[in-house]
Amino acid sequence: MAVRLDAANRPDVEQLVPLVDAVPPVRGKAGRPRRRFGQVQGDRGFDSEANRQAVRDRGGEPVIGKRRTPHGSGLGKYRWVVERAEAWLHKYRRLKLRYEVRDDIHEAFLALACALICLNCLQDPFC
Repeated sequence: MAVRLDAANRPDVEQLVPLVDAVPPVRGKAGRPRRRFGQVQGDRGFDSEANRQAVRDRGGEPVIGKRRTPHGSGLGKYRWVVERAEAWLHKYRRLKLRYEVRDDIHEAFLALACALICLNCLQDPFC
């Protein structure tokens, strides 16, 4: 899991590559470790050929909705995982409404919330 704190008025299309670069190497079975993810899924806000090529250059397959196409692309059956995680973050009042002026304090609360979400998912196997 990787999170990135940025202003709300910045376009999503500019934020994909730094977020993909923030993802740590995938750990798993013993042996040669996987260095990257298999797919990057995103909605229409991330659609650009530069983003698709950047994901391919990093060893992933871009599954990003196209702009100006009718709804029903099928990404919704995968996107709900991201929407659910955002809903879990909004469970914490300090993240839903930003009270802190300093970015580092808000980022610390964001990291703490992510750690608590991961802990809850480890305790509940049906998370």
